This record gives sequence, C-alpha cells and structure tokens, in this order.
Amino acid sequence: MKAHNISCSVKFLEEIGLQQIIEMLNILPNTLFWVKDKDSKIIYANSAFLAHFDYKHLEQVIGLTDIDFSPYFLARQYLTDDKRVVEGESISDRLELNMLKDGGYGWFSTSKRPLQNQHNEIIGSFGFTQHLNETSHLLSTVNDIHKATQYIHNNFSKTIKITELAKVSFLSVSALERRFKKQLSKTPKQFINQVRLENARKMILETNKPIADIAEACGFTEHSYFSKQFKSLFAIQPSYLRNQKQLDTKSKQG
Repeated sequence: MKAHNISCSVKFLEEIGLQQIIEMLNILPNTLFWVKDKDSKIIYANSAFLAHFDYKHLEQVIGLTDIDFSPYFLARQYLTDDKRVVEGESISDRLELNMLKDGGYGWFSTSKRPLQNQHNEIIGSFGFTQHLNETSHLLSTVNDIHKATQYIHNNFSKTIKITELAKVSFLSVSALERRFKKQLSKTPKQFINQVRLENARKMILETNKPIADIAEACGFTEHSYFSKQFKSLFAIQPSYLRNQKQLDTKSKQG
C-alpha cells in the first residue's frame, strides 16, 4: 500500500510538471528562491528574490551572479558556498549577512542543495534564504555580534578598536573573536577591512574623488597598504578599476 501511494505521488508530480512546481515557489512568503548553473549564474529566481534586489522581470537577472547583487566581500563567500554545493555538499540554515533593500545589513538563514539531472549528474544548485526577524530563534545565536557588525558599518571611516567592539557587544575580546570566526568565518579585523574596502570600491565607481582621498575617507591612513589590500580582495588595483569605469563611461557615451 505504501509503495502504491509513493508511485501515485510521483505520477501526480510528473503530471503537474516542473514549471508549475517552480511557479508555486513564487508565493512563498518572505523567502528568496533561486536556481543556478555550475558557474553560479542565475537560471531562475522567484518573485521575492526579484523584489528584494529591486528587479521587475526574471530576464533581468538570468546569467547574473551574486557579485551583481551583493557587496564583493559577501558575494565571495556565497560563491565559495556554491562551489561546495556543486561538488556534492549540502548547506543547511547557514547564518550570513546580506544587504537589505534600504542599503543596510541583516541576518539571513540560507540553505543550498545540489541540482541533478536525470542521470544523477550535478548540473547546478538551488537554494532558499530568509531574513531573520526579531522573533526568530536562530537570530539569538548571532545577536551577540550584531551590534558589533552594525557599529563597524556605521563607523568604518574611523579608527575602530577591537576593545570598542567587545564593549558594545558586552563580550570579552576573546569571546568576540571566537563568535566572529564561528558566524562569519573571519576575524573582526578582517571584517572591518572588508567593509572599508567595499565602501572604497563603491566610491571609486560612483564618484570622481581622488583615490587617495577615498582611501582616507574609508579609514586607510597608508595608501600603499590600501592598494595592496584592495587588490587582494578584488583582484584589481584601485587605479585600474577607476580607469575601467572611465572607459566604460566613454564607450556608453560614444
């Protein structure tokens, strides 16, 4: 009887068709869903995903990757996770920072799975993510560093001491560092650097300010150190990125 029920269930799902099943995912409340190929390019995204990133049509996001949606220092971690998934690993309820529609940051719970074809070959991945609200039991596990991350985002242009972060988090320095490593896979200093560099990258692309002024405005007192760290994170020198931006602008005008 059980085998018969399973057989009927499979037959029913086959009759529905994949497209209808995917369309059902459009009504998931507050849940972003996506399908990616092996290169982490978007193949499908539900309406919640499109709305979160301020897109109106699916065609606008097909072929894009997380680098097109999120700050580079965050997108790089998402892409690393994608690589693990297409190698066969599953990720469940991973707590991670992501951008909110208002430009701020919030905590999300993300799960990803390998996507297989009819021959059981992995051809991509799919995943879900949800913004954690104040009542979520998962949020309690990151609340102790939430104030620290918000403090960094609000004060990245200033000198930030780890002791200050520990104080606003009501933790010891060692406890703060342990929680950063556990939740974000990086130290507080690394997180500070990445927030500063992402803001510098944004200013290079969106303003005409001298790069030296941008470095200083983002908390870097030594230009050579800034350039070295920038290239390490983005694989390009700040001056080259500015040149690329100027060339792109000229080509669009021409």
